[in-house]
Amino acid sequence: MSKQRIVSVFNDEDKLVEAFEKIKAAGFKPEEVYTPYPIHEILEGMGKKTRITHAAFFYGLFGALAVLGFLYYAAVVSWPLNFGGKPFNSFPSFIVVTIVATILIVTLLTLFTFSARAKVFPGKKAELIHDRATDDKFVMVFTKDDLGKNLESLNKILKENGVEEVLEK
Repeated sequence: MSKQRIVSVFNDEDKLVEAFEKIKAAGFKPEEVYTPYPIHEILEGMGKKTRITHAAFFYGLFGALAVLGFLYYAAVVSWPLNFGGKPFNSFPSFIVVTIVATILIVTLLTLFTFSARAKVFPGKKAELIHDRATDDKFVMVFTKDDLGKNLESLNKILKENGVEEVLEK
């Protein structure tokens, strides 16, 4: 069963931010806010922090160690070749390959992590909250169950702050 939502649509970023701050002050919490571009006040106000940077750091750390380990194994243990008197473990020759492979590993694993966390995959049907949600409109979505009997006060705050339309979906 899908959730019932209250969708409020704004034309202007300033009106959205002003309404968002007043709504937060009144004790309401929007489920999501859709904007054509990032708005820092909204991102901070939503309180959702990402840890994908931590994951990317560890992917890079373990990826670099794995690449260095593989290069060492291939050049020193498995197939040692003496080229012009160089030592088997000539670390400087590993640096460029390690950097490039680490960048590849971080990029791919971070992409897969983001896709899994966002539940984005090929063939998934997109759920559109509003037809112009990320074109030129600013959309704030509330879950009707979370509002309870405070729907009238939410509508009052929205109308005072220049909402273009309020829809129930």
